Amino acid sequence: MAKYNYLVVGAGLFGSVFAHEMTKRGFKCLVIDKRGHIGGNVYTKTVDGVTVHEYGAHIFHTRNKRVWDYVNQFAEFNHYINSPVAFYHGEVYNLPFNMNTFSRMWGIKTPAEAKAKIAEQVKKANITNPKNLEQQAISMVGGDIYLKLVKDYTEKQWGRPCSELPSFIIKRLPVRFTYDNNYFDDPYQGIPKGGYTPIIEKLLEGCDVRLGCDFLENREELEKLADKVVYTGPVDALFGYSLGKLEYRTLKFETQTLDMENYQGNAVINYTSHEVPFTRIIEHKHFEFGKQPKTVITREYPKTWEEGDEPYYSVNNQINDALAEKYISLANQKGYILGGRLADYRYYNMDAVIEKALSAAEQIK
Repeated sequence: MAKYNYLVVGAGLFGSVFAHEMTKRGFKCLVIDKRGHIGGNVYTKTVDGVTVHEYGAHIFHTRNKRVWDYVNQFAEFNHYINSPVAFYHGEVYNLPFNMNTFSRMWGIKTPAEAKAKIAEQVKKANITNPKNLEQQAISMVGGDIYLKLVKDYTEKQWGRPCSELPSFIIKRLPVRFTYDNNYFDDPYQGIPKGGYTPIIEKLLEGCDVRLGCDFLENREELEKLADKVVYTGPVDALFGYSLGKLEYRTLKFETQTLDMENYQGNAVINYTSHEVPFTRIIEHKHFEFGKQPKTVITREYPKTWEEGDEPYYSVNNQINDALAEKYISLANQKGYILGGRLADYRYYNMDAVIEKALSAAEQIK
């Protein structure tokens, strides 16, 4: 008999929640991760008293009370509200697109003036049925905001023209005709005090954990240890890219500790012009309202994924999605349990990952 009921590949959110739920039910789980730490991309660490989000900002938000109650078992969350700022050639704009943005852009004061300005620009662009991100953005907020706050930023992020990107990407961005800088309208949001790593530590209590352990390099030996494999890595890598490689975007992070109390005055500032090579600067202490004498900042540089890089975002289009479905079907045929952004080849927020992990555990008799 195998030593474990489940081998969980990946100690991120999906793998950790699944392993926790199965351990509660009396099953024995081995959780492995090729990195030297638990937590996957939500991993946080302390630097000079500041909680640092090692792989970019992770702001928890949800309208799912079940998920909110679940995560609050493992941490106390603060009341952080995501209110990013955009810089464009020395101009400062509030995000998401709201009356503060419109007022700064056009010098107007009322929702009626903002709507009239947008309608005028949409009419000028002659867009009736948006077919790509560029047309969708202009139809939502007009040409001025598209050119200053959307176009260059999005093309840096995805590495291709907005006219070649699907419209659904921009549909996630709120447009409000109120003076409200709250990026998310979810009723539950915040940052866990002390970061996400303590949550993962609690989730993995009772599990065996091996770090620095690459499943794909030691597959034959590892699969013998368990009855079932739960896989959260890139689904095409699981099969050696035998059907072809999926496209991903990756990020390079450049982190500095600065001998000053406050560098930029906000947790997230986007740089929306193409002249600036990074997309945003994160100042980590502002996620927890820190007053430490030093501060830690991270610049994010998006780039095309190449084998050997860490994949972060799936590039969802018709070709990639069709290929991903073939890999997912193959994994299901071979009895793997898939979960998370990379295995499902989908962009998920953290609450969706947790909900899917809970559902996956509940489906097992």
